[in-house]
Amino acid sequence: MLRKFFFTMTDFFVSYNSADKAWAKWIAQQLEGAGFSTVIQAWDLGAGENFVLAMQKAAEAERTIAVLSPDYVSARFTQPEWAAAFVQDPTGSKRQLIPVRVRPVDLTGLWSAIVYIDLVGLGEAVKSVGVCPY
Repeated sequence: MLRKFFFTMTDFFVSYNSADKAWAKWIAQQLEGAGFSTVIQAWDLGAGENFVLAMQKAAEAERTIAVLSPDYVSARFTQPEWAAAFVQDPTGSKRQLIPVRVRPVDLTGLWSAIVYIDLVGLGEAVKSVGVCPY
């Protein structure tokens, strides 16, 4: 089921690479369970939609969560997604860009200065309570 997000302000845009789709969906589920609204490609973009325009609208969310992994930081299409949040809050004072590391990744450049939430190694812990994303 696809949802439409074009007419309301969204709390979180979950930006991810397809290799981390399960983690991205899990993160969005946790946020929505806590009462926040999310935009995530897996749920909110359908066949025939213009991907670039949809991502532009998604980037207008209050905050962007970057699901960090080697695939994310090396992908070309995720870079503008996190950069749009970074440029709106380059000092991080509004916490508009919230990185969440889901797999070990070497963070260089701007990423090395941004504090992230670390879920690496927690897969087994969340699996034991039945909420594992994979």
